[in-house]
Amino acid sequence: MMRTIEARLVAQHGLSANDFEALVHLSHADEGAMRRIDLAEQLRLSPSGVTRLLDGLQRAGLTCNKSCETDARVTYAMITDKGRETLREAAETHAAACEELIGAHLGEGDLDDLAGLLDRLPGVGTVEPGACAGPQ
Repeated sequence: MMRTIEARLVAQHGLSANDFEALVHLSHADEGAMRRIDLAEQLRLSPSGVTRLLDGLQRAGLTCNKSCETDARVTYAMITDKGRETLREAAETHAAACEELIGAHLGEGDLDDLAGLLDRLPGVGTVEPGACAGPQ
């Protein structure tokens, strides 16, 4: 299922699943920016892994670096306007793929039950029935 979703994201938007997830995290962050080390933790990547990921997103103009005003050692990753637009489009692709691969096989009550179960897991946050993680 994840390979199918990622294949669609790559084909239609040039985004890997990790790219998409990084943009989602950045879009939810204050001012669209996160410390790179915090983003690495959220994505379960090493610091060098998040650097490689962000290098690609920066080359595409989807993110940029932002310096910390109080600590020159800290660099933030920040989503750009182009990144937000790309994420909006990719979120539609992601939601359609989720609906096709999951929603088409579950009834409305099943989706409500699934959302309730996911909501009880630590670190998942509130899941609304029929909603996929998208930009804010």
